[in-house]
Amino acid sequence: MADNTTLTQKSRAEQTTPESTWGGTYFTPRVDIFETADELTLLADLPGVRSEDLDLRYENGELLLHGKVAPRHSGAQMWLNEYEVGDFYRAFSINESIDSSRISAACKNGVLTVHLPKTERAKPKQIAVKAT
Repeated sequence: MADNTTLTQKSRAEQTTPESTWGGTYFTPRVDIFETADELTLLADLPGVRSEDLDLRYENGELLLHGKVAPRHSGAQMWLNEYEVGDFYRAFSINESIDSSRISAACKNGVLTVHLPKTERAKPKQIAVKAT
């Protein structure tokens, strides 16, 4: 299931530049994905996103992540404004060997953790070798 090719990382500037889509500003969250024998685990940095403002869906072989960020300091006079407000959006193609009925997720301290369990047929099987 795992493709061992090395993925090229985006430069820091590419990852923090907002993208204008659907009439709003969307950021691409930084993500780590790792694999064990039983599952894939996705960790996404979503600063300012509350768990109730997350929309996480699995549709047609894609995992769609959309986190909404509420505007900060509305009505206040800003002296310095380095924090851009915008939503987060990311989509991932998911292999059919993931058991979509058992996907689970939790968000704590701005980090989303998604567990993508493998189906039984996708898990590695140990084969016993008998001496003859």
